[in-house]
Amino acid sequence: MRIFIITILIFLSAPRAILYADTETYGYPINNPYEATVIGTPGQLQASLPNKISITPLELTVFKNRKIPEILWYTESLKYSLASQEQKAPLIFTISGTGSSVSAPGMRILQKALYQAGFHVLSLPSPTHPNFVTSASTYSVPGHIVEDSADLYRVMQLAWQQIRNDIEITDFYLTGYSLGGAQAAFVAKIDDKKHIFNFKRVLMINPPVSLYNSASILDKLLAKNIPGGMGHLDDFIKKVLNRLTEIYRTGEQVEFNDAFFYKAYQRYEPSKETLKAIIGLAFRWSAANMIFVSDVITNSGYVKPKNLKLSLTDSLTDYFKVSLRIGFLNYFDEYLFPFFETRHPSLTRNQLIHSLSLKSIEEYLRENKKIGLITNADDPILAPGELEFLQDVFQSRAKIYPRGGHLGNMGYQDNVDYIVNFFLN
Repeated sequence: MRIFIITILIFLSAPRAILYADTETYGYPINNPYEATVIGTPGQLQASLPNKISITPLELTVFKNRKIPEILWYTESLKYSLASQEQKAPLIFTISGTGSSVSAPGMRILQKALYQAGFHVLSLPSPTHPNFVTSASTYSVPGHIVEDSADLYRVMQLAWQQIRNDIEITDFYLTGYSLGGAQAAFVAKIDDKKHIFNFKRVLMINPPVSLYNSASILDKLLAKNIPGGMGHLDDFIKKVLNRLTEIYRTGEQVEFNDAFFYKAYQRYEPSKETLKAIIGLAFRWSAANMIFVSDVITNSGYVKPKNLKLSLTDSLTDYFKVSLRIGFLNYFDEYLFPFFETRHPSLTRNQLIHSLSLKSIEEYLRENKKIGLITNADDPILAPGELEFLQDVFQSRAKIYPRGGHLGNMGYQDNVDYIVNFFLN
């Protein structure tokens, strides 16, 4: 969930084997986790990566007989990408964060860093991205991490079948960031039963522990920090977009990257409350796209009237406005839980919440030494006690930086070095 629009370590009695970055010597400069989440890594501190690598966009059909509504015609096939080496090399799958495609900023960092290190890099969109919801999700009701990870695993096999005659590989590896980091663990668990890839190493980057807790936190960041409350959401969006447009029109920055948002931050110096609201808005924006597309595919009547067929000329503005006002807890209680309760009548609300958490696979994570973790002590998507849970489960396999917010330091040189070396060593 690293947002591009926009410490203290908890030592407790943790074993010494946990790999802490030293608070004094760690050079990432932003101490405020909300600033770090929005700004990212200032340009001069970013890892040395190639300006451009050759990335091949690819598509595959997952469900041959699935009928796609006219309004979603452009999402019929799943879009993924491959950065391939000329020579025999290990292949690493990378999974994007919430609502993101294979071209998201976090994915570009992984593609360049891992390709530069000699890997074939096969990048996959998040199962919460509209393209995945439409073309590759079994139920097209995203948010159930067990089901979404099974869908990812199916896509990985299909993608591998599609490219296996074009490249030579040695071993398979797996990583993902934010929600994609948590999904990487669930995918690895599936593969340890089916032994299709036999992943040599798996790295989770800034994963949530509990999807329910993290999404609830992000909901509150928006609802509690918009000036005047949620009734002024449209005014807040308009203000944010106008200010970003002003920066863009100066012509000083032509790309929506860390440098762009750092410049916007320097010019307007937003308050702590505004930063929180921007983070919540970015998540809500992704969720709104996901909810609307899911509703169109399933014809559930949650956002648009049931059985209404939208055409290419219909305006979607009002539907999007409705979707933007649906918080995750609303989505969970009114859409996600009822959908899976229908299929599993004995399922309870608390059981579903638990199954959407790393705690549901704690024993697997605790015992599986090939899985590593990298996160930040001040990651705002972690609820109280969840950092300690990660420390306890991963022990020496956890790399915990003292600051960086949620993915704000993902492009920092030390972090990129650690990610690459995790797979090389």
